[in-house]
Amino acid sequence: MSENDCSPRKRYCKADKEYTQGDNDLPKKLKKDMKGILLGYGNPLLDISVQAQEDYLAKYDLKADNAILAEDKHQPMYEEIPNIFTDVDYVPGGAALNTIRVAQLLLKEPNATSFMGCIAHDKYGDILTKEARDVGVDVKFQYTDKAPTGTCAVICTGRCRSLVANLAAANCFSEDHLDNPEIWAAVEAAKFIYFGGYPLTVCPQAMLRIAKFASENNKTVLMNMSAPFLCTFFKEPMLKMLPYADYWFGNESEALEFAKANDLGTDDIKEIAIKLAQWDKVNKSRSRIVVITQGVSPAIVAQDDKATEYDIIPIKQEDIVDSNGAGDSFVGGFLSELVQGKDLESCMKKGHEVANKCLQNIGCTFRNTPL
Repeated sequence: MSENDCSPRKRYCKADKEYTQGDNDLPKKLKKDMKGILLGYGNPLLDISVQAQEDYLAKYDLKADNAILAEDKHQPMYEEIPNIFTDVDYVPGGAALNTIRVAQLLLKEPNATSFMGCIAHDKYGDILTKEARDVGVDVKFQYTDKAPTGTCAVICTGRCRSLVANLAAANCFSEDHLDNPEIWAAVEAAKFIYFGGYPLTVCPQAMLRIAKFASENNKTVLMNMSAPFLCTFFKEPMLKMLPYADYWFGNESEALEFAKANDLGTDDIKEIAIKLAQWDKVNKSRSRIVVITQGVSPAIVAQDDKATEYDIIPIKQEDIVDSNGAGDSFVGGFLSELVQGKDLESCMKKGHEVANKCLQNIGCTFRNTPL
């Protein structure tokens, strides 16, 4: 499907491969070592994105700039949205897959990244698979016939967004997927393993199994808190993952919720970040680095007992199209530098650059602002 084939009523956002600039100029040795260097695990979802009024949020008891799992009362949304809204955008998503797609777009070397999660053999699953493969991600999906491919309603009100994830097939991921030799080979090949926080609701035992193996083999483990409710309602599995994490990502809301859930006794983001950095760690060969974004305020990076601010790239309010995916894009930019051995300052700079561009597009795409 070409971009011009998209109907005005239901637009299908194709992969961003053609929206990246420049040739693949990675050093030859780095190219040789790049295949499968970064593995991601998360809940693959197709975003169904619309611009709405605040009364639509109120109808389903939703809050702006929040992320929740769909309850029974939210189920009508997924059929209702295409019928009552004029413009609907379908964008391949799921927080961790967004991050891996962005990293792959920036790295350019085919199959530098791989990704695992669960989908169905259906229309939406085919879109997710094609989009990921088109940009060079080596997908390692598990397939189920128990539920359709997951979706996420993205309700944008002005420049805010509310995410309502209907996990469906993503909720069917099982640990035995790791017993497949081809899948476990991807785990063994990766030097960096990135976990979204959302699979804590699905299969935390698979996350822990991979994290333990990675730590024992001195691979770099990275994890994102992903949503405030995970810090509270899935506190126990999150705390089991934290000791294995070399990098820990989150935003201000998530950091505050984590502090509240774990009685850290402070609402100062720098202090929270330092406490997270100093949390017990299994692999003591390197310090944990904690990265907390704060919207328009400087990001906080903590290591050991020190917290440093990193300014964002300013953006005019009128240039912001959609905030959905900006945080995922930030981490994708960060990871693209990290796996190449770049320093922390370079990682943060690239993260902010990519997030800035994402804000000027619908979802986690880069049509208006090529990478």
